[in-house]
Amino acid sequence: MRYLSTLLSYLAFIFLFSDNILGQENSPFLIVLGIAQDGGSPQAGCKKSCCEKSWLDSRKKNYVSCVAWVDPARKKYWLFDATKDMPEQMHYLSKKYDVALAGIFLTHAHVGHYTGIIHLGREVMGTKNIPVFVLPRMYKYLVENGPWKQLVELKNIQLIPMEADIPMQIADWFEVTAIQVPHRDEFSETAGFLLRGDQKSYFYLPDIDKWEKWDRAIENYIKETDYSFLDGTFYNPLEIPGRNMFEIPHPFIVESLERWKNLPEVEKNKIHFIHLNHTNPLLQKRHPYRKSVLSAGLNIAKMGTMYGGKQ
Repeated sequence: MRYLSTLLSYLAFIFLFSDNILGQENSPFLIVLGIAQDGGSPQAGCKKSCCEKSWLDSRKKNYVSCVAWVDPARKKYWLFDATKDMPEQMHYLSKKYDVALAGIFLTHAHVGHYTGIIHLGREVMGTKNIPVFVLPRMYKYLVENGPWKQLVELKNIQLIPMEADIPMQIADWFEVTAIQVPHRDEFSETAGFLLRGDQKSYFYLPDIDKWEKWDRAIENYIKETDYSFLDGTFYNPLEIPGRNMFEIPHPFIVESLERWKNLPEVEKNKIHFIHLNHTNPLLQKRHPYRKSVLSAGLNIAKMGTMYGGKQ
């Protein structure tokens, strides 16, 4: 019975990542490993209809937002964000592509985006000098606060400082630039990451307060990249009754749709909403709001989807 349970769990896991492949072969590519907000979907404590089916059927689970840059030829991958679901996300990559973790880029110090690095510690993996790329405040936070500083002291991780807007050459086929954005920066600054591979370019920005609070135009990043994975946390301000939405600001999808309604179709098609709260109706495959986003020419990120590589 134990083996049957294990097999069923593994099959459910594979099902989560099974379809919509856009690039493969041996060329490097980006893959989406999760699309949910920090708490995942279903989310702890949720008894609402949005999570009910997910509690009953693990195949309906959505992992926390994370993407990976995978180089199958060199058998390496880099994670962008370290989520609570990092063990499953890592297992999927190593099992499917026979690749090993080469580094992690952290966007900021909110629980869904960095706490997964605890699995690198001596209580779990006991890794040696895994590169973790961070901006200055994130660096300071990790070296000064437990349990994270123990990872540094024991050399489970090696913090690699980044500077905003300065490209970092990770290898001759892979370049990453941290782009700082306004967000609730209690413990660290917040970054998006501009990735440039040998064939395609990507912008990963799961968290920002509001587009208009930024001193830059998001449209410029959409234009200069092939794919943009952008904050889609909440669909509209009515999504969480009883919560003060000013305390958890994000660009509502209805605001983004209005802002981008006049973009050329080719630009709209580059946009993929990610970091969806468990209450977000876009997680429901048959919801009319989901259909309205797709019919407007924009996309919703999906776990297991690959971008780039040989088309």
